[in-house]
Amino acid sequence: MEEKETKQPLYLVMGGRVKDTRNLEFEDPESIHVAGVYSDYDGAVEAWRGNAQRTVDDAAMKYVIVHLHKILDPEA
Repeated sequence: MEEKETKQPLYLVMGGRVKDTRNLEFEDPESIHVAGVYSDYDGAVEAWRGNAQRTVDDAAMKYVIVHLHKILDPEA
């Protein structure tokens, strides 16, 4: 019986000021705030929501959830 490697889901929550609110081109990529890496989507959403709410008055601030496991293993 062949053993399958278990893929660990990883989610990165990050944000910063964007040049245009209609896309994700950051004004200063070196100053992007990394809220953290999470092993479950619910934890990532909670972190995203908290940071997005904290910056809600600044329309140019945008936080996103990046599915790292899809980038690390695109064939999965």
